[in-house]
Amino acid sequence: MVDFNHVTMVYPGGNKAIDDLNLKINNGEFVFVVGASGSGKSTLLKLILKELSPTEGRVTIMGNDLSTVKSKGLPLIRRQMGVVFQDFRLLKDRTVYENVAFAMQVVETPKRDIKIRVNELLSMVGLANKEKAYPDELSGGEQQRVALARALANRPKLLLADEPTGNLDVDNANEIMKLLERANARGTTVVVVTHNMDVVNSMRKRVITLSHGILIKDQPEGYISNEF
Repeated sequence: MVDFNHVTMVYPGGNKAIDDLNLKINNGEFVFVVGASGSGKSTLLKLILKELSPTEGRVTIMGNDLSTVKSKGLPLIRRQMGVVFQDFRLLKDRTVYENVAFAMQVVETPKRDIKIRVNELLSMVGLANKEKAYPDELSGGEQQRVALARALANRPKLLLADEPTGNLDVDNANEIMKLLERANARGTTVVVVTHNMDVVNSMRKRVITLSHGILIKDQPEGYISNEF
């Protein structure tokens, strides 16, 4: 699903964010990526999304060597990914229903199929009664659930979550992680970047620890201490 082969990423000015990284994430895995600020976590996600191209090495996503993918082929790969951000990134002038539907409209899904899928997703995330609400009428936890529903709209093979619980209280954070785990149980590969040690330690999934762009730990059922 994700394969980093001797990947190095050096930003202009000489900052080495990723240093000779070898990493494989298999289809159907649930993986946490942890590390202190500046360890390379966000760069890792940007490389997977091909928002950045590595200085050295090869990144392969779902069998596609990103170094050989032409610009017109990139949207087809990204359509097989869902992304959840810490700051939600919902469209403020659209309702909950419209925010989730938008992801499917972009790929020209038929209206009938959109309606069925949106209703299914809003029921899954517990927001079936909020479809006409606007983002500023929702709590932070509700907004994140809308963002997750939108990320799952096109049944992605790979779901990336960048600090999905960063702005949430404990109860809402736990609910988001349960939903991510449910998506994973249905076959979606899930990669979560987080600082939330309590969530990581409670779930006991695979944990990849980065430090200064170097993979220093790869634990199949990881537990992390207070080092972050």
